[in-house]
Amino acid sequence: MNRPALVTLIVFGMTISLACALPGAVAGGAGGDEEPEVISESASETDQAEAPPSGEEPAAADAGQDNGRKLVFVHHSSGENWLADEHGGLGLALMDWGYFVSDTNYDWGPDASDLGGPIGSYTDTGHWWTWMQGPDSQAIMDALITESEQHASYSRLDQDPGGENSIILFKSCFPNSALEGSPQDSPTLGDNPLRGLDSYSGQQTVANAKGIYVDLLEVFASRPDKLFVAITAPPLHEDETNPEQAANARAFNRWLVEEWLADYPLANVAVFDFYNVLTSNGGSPDENDAGASGGNHHRLVDGEIEYIFDQSSNTSAYAYSGDSHPTPAGNQKATDEFVPLLEYYLERWLAE
Repeated sequence: MNRPALVTLIVFGMTISLACALPGAVAGGAGGDEEPEVISESASETDQAEAPPSGEEPAAADAGQDNGRKLVFVHHSSGENWLADEHGGLGLALMDWGYFVSDTNYDWGPDASDLGGPIGSYTDTGHWWTWMQGPDSQAIMDALITESEQHASYSRLDQDPGGENSIILFKSCFPNSALEGSPQDSPTLGDNPLRGLDSYSGQQTVANAKGIYVDLLEVFASRPDKLFVAITAPPLHEDETNPEQAANARAFNRWLVEEWLADYPLANVAVFDFYNVLTSNGGSPDENDAGASGGNHHRLVDGEIEYIFDQSSNTSAYAYSGDSHPTPAGNQKATDEFVPLLEYYLERWLAE
């Protein structure tokens, strides 16, 4: 696999706390026993992401000197857990693939004048407008692109290769899966009432959430030198949602994977369906189904993207009542599926 000459990366995600608490909701969910629906996207031979040999670091992991694979993860609690060595292991896996990882967290960054505090404390769907299109977006994005510090605990490469972060990966937390409206609602165009608001605002609807992401494409198209990867919000435990919200979350995240980028002409935007990966397990919230043929997945298999989404419920398979934070087993499944897929997205972008 060819390695890039200079690549850097930005990731948006969520800290183990109850900061991701839910507004009032009713128990429920949705399931299905149908044959799996699989959506595949072929990768060229040079695009296929190959895992580094067991016990070896890839050439790129040599202190990041060869390719500057520099990544910053914008997160709160779910993202902090995902990164942690003893939880999801994402930091370790990215280090093994040669990425120099930094992150943001609560209280990070410039103040957002429309929110009244540091932008790092705000990562709901409506806040992505503030990050990238709001009145302080230039200062916010400049700070993000140059961030190289750690704001959570995880292993990373010792040496900063220097330069900007070039890949922006962003994720909201599980309260954003409490979507109102209807699954087939079209994106809100024009003045979107969700802009700058949190998931409890009453404006967290399928239409408004779609509209936020449609608007972001204008920003992404203006920055072909950056790779933007949208990570979907984790699912809610069945006791913290209802069947309608759960169905809306499923439909919204499928829309992101299958429709959002259908007419987008560049390769600098991609999606990882974290939600979907966390909706099937290996028998309990503490046992995952990574590598299994059954279950829901978003992964690279034999050089093709495999997206299976109809083999379990629309609620979390890796959470316990009262806390929708994914368990270590769920986060480890997500790490196994995400990192090779990230490599594929990266090489596809570089080849453009």
